[in-house]
Amino acid sequence: MDLAVLWFVIIAVLWTGYLVLEGFDFGVGMLMSVLPRGRADQREKERRLLVNTIGPVWDGNEVWLITAAGATFAAFPEWYATLFSGFYLPLLAILVALIGRAVAFEYRGKIADAGWARRCDLAIQVGSWVPAVLWGVVLANLVRGVALDADHQYVGGLWALLNPFALLGGLATLTLFLLHGAVFVALKTDGEIRARARGHAQVLSVLAAVVAGGWVLWAQVAYSATWTWGAVALAAAALAGVAVTNRAGREGWAFTLSAAAIVAAVVLIFGSMFPAVMPGIDGGESLTIAEAASTPYTLRILTWVAVALTPLVVLYQSWTYWVFRRRLTTDHIPAPAGLTWQKIKDAAF
Repeated sequence: MDLAVLWFVIIAVLWTGYLVLEGFDFGVGMLMSVLPRGRADQREKERRLLVNTIGPVWDGNEVWLITAAGATFAAFPEWYATLFSGFYLPLLAILVALIGRAVAFEYRGKIADAGWARRCDLAIQVGSWVPAVLWGVVLANLVRGVALDADHQYVGGLWALLNPFALLGGLATLTLFLLHGAVFVALKTDGEIRARARGHAQVLSVLAAVVAGGWVLWAQVAYSATWTWGAVALAAAALAGVAVTNRAGREGWAFTLSAAAIVAAVVLIFGSMFPAVMPGIDGGESLTIAEAASTPYTLRILTWVAVALTPLVVLYQSWTYWVFRRRLTTDHIPAPAGLTWQKIKDAAF
């Protein structure tokens, strides 16, 4: 049981890493239709600038999701089976959106055509908006609880997942990721787009405090234990700190605090679930950590593998962020192959 609890915590940490790192990727993707301004050539430069801020890291950030899913499959096979069968449609929608976004990232610059660029931009934006909302819906349902039968199979249906608490959870993750992305753009760019990103972050810090703050309070009062009030306090302080530091032009601190707000939300989510991995709704059947866990031998093997490999992964990803740490401006963005910026200026980008 001790190893099972340890792996529950490890999976929570993996989800924290994914939501913090992929969260600003989603935010940048969603802001591609909002931040760019000016003539056609200037807008295209700024859209490409936004893509380049996350270009070196977005695929590495998604590894945290793959690892979290793999760890769940290995450590808690019954949790994996119940979650992925019961939440099949929203998880499939997320997967399709992520695939479309990945293709758009990789192939946007392969064809020097305005129509192709627009379609890729649309795929990036849809592939950011859809997961940003649906991850909140999925996680909120895990806090609220779901309808399980005696065999721990989900029996609630799709519409039961779209309850008011879950929909507000989707809006909460949406606003948090938009804020996280705006602060990241301000941190990674310079010039006019940096100023614009800071302006959007200031508005979004208020919106996130209202929407995400409302969901966090609802979750805490209705579904959580007393100790998770600490996570609620951390989230509130972090969001207030984002507004203060962003206004002062301290983008590094603002980004750290927006990440802290997401961390606090994940602590609240997994703390509310414990000791279940899929709580039952209204006191119904629940799937507990002990019931869902693999054998002790399997968990011991997984633990040794994690101890050996996790430091290498963290060091490599940290090195990647260090290498690509400098700010970018539109001066760093060359014209696409086969085009000049004058041609783009005259095109309908």
